[in-house]
Amino acid sequence: MHARAIHKGRADTLRLLTYNLQVGIHTSAYHHYITRSWQHLLPHAKRQGRLDLLGEVLGRFDIVGLQEVDGGSFRSGNVNQVEYLAHRAGFPFHYQQLNRNLGRVAQHSNGLLSRMSPNQVEEHRLPGTLPGRGAIHARYGEGPDALHVFVAHLALSHRGRVRQLDYLSEIITPLKHVVVMGDLNCTPDQLNAHSRFCTSLPLHPVRPLLSYPSWQPSRALDHILLSSSLEAGEIMALDPLTSDHLPLAVDIHLPDACRQTIPALSDQ
Repeated sequence: MHARAIHKGRADTLRLLTYNLQVGIHTSAYHHYITRSWQHLLPHAKRQGRLDLLGEVLGRFDIVGLQEVDGGSFRSGNVNQVEYLAHRAGFPFHYQQLNRNLGRVAQHSNGLLSRMSPNQVEEHRLPGTLPGRGAIHARYGEGPDALHVFVAHLALSHRGRVRQLDYLSEIITPLKHVVVMGDLNCTPDQLNAHSRFCTSLPLHPVRPLLSYPSWQPSRALDHILLSSSLEAGEIMALDPLTSDHLPLAVDIHLPDACRQTIPALSDQ
């Protein structure tokens, strides 16, 4: 259905997108947090149509990280939103991480959609004041030049985020080619204040963009962080789709050694 971006232009280029989906709830004003709060527990007739429109957008990318997706419960009409979007957008690979299991009521999850099958996927249960936050770690390729992609959704509380960034630091520090993307629930200044995460790691933020709230963005809470070995093109905040967050997208260019270790790219 959708042409692969990795087959167009530079063979070392991947198109990335991160998006907090907010379970497909259309939020375009602060009062919707009250008037539409019931949609966090109950199904809505228009939610499926919103997913269909979103699938058309996601199909333009190679790797997509999703936060606040439902894994298939009553509120989503028993639709696994990660799986549905993967099929709708033509992704051969998808992965759902269930972070907070409320049974038939809600299945709070992160998601990964990918045109390439990772060599390995790991789930990380992030520490925090309250349980229910997680990160997906996908490794593409083998050896020290493999590409590591993390999809994360961090806590609202400062204390919880500090513990979670400490945890991620331990994992990321030994790695060479790294992408961390997701709703980190902190501004660039708050992120930079975490000295261990920002100074001991080979990560730098792609130019921060305002992403929240989607109808009048005033805070940069969603981020794409890259190791210095990866070159970033222009980062974009897409137009509002649904949710109270804007999707962020960027093209990244891989060094030759990294590209050669990923079969889907080394053949290009």
